[in-house]
Amino acid sequence: MHGTRYDRVSGRLAGVTDRTGACHIRLRWTASADRLVSLQVDGAIVDGAVIRDPLLGDVHPVGETVMTALDWVRPAEIPAILAPGRLPPGAGAAILNAIALLASDAGVSALRYAGPYPTPALWRSLARSFRTDADEAAFTAGALDRAIRVARDPIAIDFVPAPHERLAIPGGFVELRERAERVVIDGVGYEPGGSPARLIDAGPPDTGTRCEVWFGDACHARIATLSADGSVVDGPHPVPPCTSPVIGRAFPAALREALAELIADAVPAPLAADARALCAGSALGWADLGARAAAERAGGFAVHAALWDRIAPLGLARVALAIAEALAPVVAAAVARRAAAIAPAVTRPA
Repeated sequence: MHGTRYDRVSGRLAGVTDRTGACHIRLRWTASADRLVSLQVDGAIVDGAVIRDPLLGDVHPVGETVMTALDWVRPAEIPAILAPGRLPPGAGAAILNAIALLASDAGVSALRYAGPYPTPALWRSLARSFRTDADEAAFTAGALDRAIRVARDPIAIDFVPAPHERLAIPGGFVELRERAERVVIDGVGYEPGGSPARLIDAGPPDTGTRCEVWFGDACHARIATLSADGSVVDGPHPVPPCTSPVIGRAFPAALREALAELIADAVPAPLAADARALCAGSALGWADLGARAAAERAGGFAVHAALWDRIAPLGLARVALAIAEALAPVVAAAVARRAAAIAPAVTRPA
């Protein structure tokens, strides 16, 4: 990995700096090099000290929350973070990539997750730094039960370390292996097949990629173009404002209930009942969300008005499916956060 530095005395990984000079991982070890003092990634610092948490047992402090304790010399377990929502966006994934790098260096062939929160969001983060033959449905099966009982038994899914290289660019960063696999600009992640933020192969004669925003089957905006090595050659440009006449309009209760059924079918089965109830009982309206198709807002959720402008001509049934597809991951994340918040109240000793 570009710019990987090792301590000359202990031989332990000391940091990773990209070709722009940005440091993405910084580690400090004890003098004997048998224990981590701290791990710093973009947005968060993990304290190597081990403290006791009444829910998770031995943990490391990380920002405003804690994560299950690891053997950092030879990581063999994917940690559980008690309240990942308290970390800055992207910090949890950066910690996972550092763990993948440490495990790879130590010759660890595979790690397993032994925590209570096997959420779709965690699955997506793991996929960026590990490889596995399993699928999301298998990983998230029983997620609500694990959260309520604060499970610590390993899920029988092997994650093989496959850390990516991170490169700083204006407004964000690029995750690279042979080429760009994910680009984050202004907090929005662009990935192959993503919706609406999408990473597109530029095609000949170019050899790089483009960050675009798509609604329906049409490109709404081109945000940036990257070369094969991840450098930005055009942009990033702001997402143009949406001027749809439906912005600000609320969805009636009957439509929310119908959408709730579609969303329940789209989220992992353990989350379906709660996702249905949350969507049906929350406010929902059209808004200009920039490069996001849907978002959680105070008291409810919002959907990008461009979905209406682009898809309504194809029929209301297509619009309903597009709305459900956009809302499903947002609602699922909200349900998972609520489950994590409820678990301490259920399990913490009086």
